[in-house]
Amino acid sequence: MQTRVHPDLASLTTGLILAGGRGTRMGGIDKGLALLDGQTMVAHVIARLAPQVGSLIINANRSQARYAAFGYPVWSDQQADFAGPLAGLQAGLCHCTTPYLLTAPCDSPYLPEDLLQNLAKALQNAAADVAVAVTTDPDTLTLQPQPVFMLLKRSLLTDLNDYLQGGGRKIEAWYRRLNYSEALFDDGDAFRNINTEEQLQSSRRTH
Repeated sequence: MQTRVHPDLASLTTGLILAGGRGTRMGGIDKGLALLDGQTMVAHVIARLAPQVGSLIINANRSQARYAAFGYPVWSDQQADFAGPLAGLQAGLCHCTTPYLLTAPCDSPYLPEDLLQNLAKALQNAAADVAVAVTTDPDTLTLQPQPVFMLLKRSLLTDLNDYLQGGGRKIEAWYRRLNYSEALFDDGDAFRNINTEEQLQSSRRTH
């Protein structure tokens, strides 16, 4: 029996774009603001994510004014020294005003347009608190978690605060402690992130 996603789920969900990294593998530039096909990568992400959710926020530790120019609230990490995606997730949960938060990174411009729908089904089917996207590795045919693409309940903020305060930093180690489920997506390429200048140039040539 196919699960029906609650029709008001979009209005109950805030989208969070994670743009708080150092961009080390791309020479330290702010990856979300790198140009791809005439638009910044974050603009591509916004175009795909915003229609799926009721509201949108951005986590950024640099170039806040440029991110704010897209018309969405921008929040920095509460943790110091670019503490990784969990710190961005913490910032998002702190400023989320809806029961659910849907996350995506700023360097994945081809993210699925049914990201919320499929994650919501996995969340509801398992009565879970977190749903994480997974794809199939084409070489090994094993499941490959895509942990920065997740749907989670805002109520997990307290647990995440405790985890970070205890020194935890790994996103997979955090959510695997919880009641989580996985949503399998067929198109692994949709989750491709652009980490280097070479990958950016390749994407410019192929799209």
